[in-house]
Amino acid sequence: MAIRVYKKTSAGRRFASVNMHVEVTKKTPEKSLLAPLPKKGGRNNSGKITVRGRGGGAKRQYRRIDFKRRDRAGIVGKVAGVEYDPNRSAHIALIQYADGVKRYIIAPIGLVTGAEVMTSIDEAIDPNPGNAMPLKFIPLGLEVHCIEMQPGRGAQICRSAGCTAKLSNKEGEYATLVMPSGEIRRVHVNCLATIGQVGNIDHQNRRLGKAGLTRHLGRRPITRGVAKSHHAHPLGGGSGRSKGNRPPCGPTGVGAKGGRTRNRKKHSTKLIIRRRRSVRYGQLK
Repeated sequence: MAIRVYKKTSAGRRFASVNMHVEVTKKTPEKSLLAPLPKKGGRNNSGKITVRGRGGGAKRQYRRIDFKRRDRAGIVGKVAGVEYDPNRSAHIALIQYADGVKRYIIAPIGLVTGAEVMTSIDEAIDPNPGNAMPLKFIPLGLEVHCIEMQPGRGAQICRSAGCTAKLSNKEGEYATLVMPSGEIRRVHVNCLATIGQVGNIDHQNRRLGKAGLTRHLGRRPITRGVAKSHHAHPLGGGSGRSKGNRPPCGPTGVGAKGGRTRNRKKHSTKLIIRRRRSVRYGQLK
């Protein structure tokens, strides 16, 4: 049983559930792949808060994940164990390569201790879970994760627990992918992708149950905008509860209910065939 519900012995236990992490087989991390992870509290290098609601939380160490895998092409690796990673929702797998190098990768469903994984760039290999190769060599209809947006830049798409994208079409230099959100986008066929679906699919079914566990994750309480004064938030102030006849927004006035904030000059907007949502709240048609 991946999700366990305990007896209601307290108010915090009443609505809480626990992920048992049944896929995890290795308890201690690889020391050579750890890095310090100092807390920033949502502040930038100038000390100004750029992300609200961050601070505190349990002390962690960062696990260096190999999202590129291109320098391991043609070298067979064996799974030494599947580990829990406190920095992400997915589990990670420790790979021991034939030349003695150790690397972490995102653990897909079906990747067990002792299994072999391989990365290929110039030729097709068996589409087994954990194997990585360019999209041009992957058969249509397969589920993939850890997908590059640009060749050689490293995996950026479908990296969280349970995520998977379906390869639906190839035409010219681009392949068409159906994203978990329903978005349909094109990606260059030379971009690497890993076969399979990211593991720990029960992550979304866990309920924290109490505010204390939220604080352990480094998330602080956020005050509603309408409860603030008029000089602290656009929705604040006034005699009584009022939103001022305007759509929901943040302290800086940026829309908070799906308005477009993407910079078209810096992102691959032109490669999106169908967005995950055709109409957004508060957006002009």
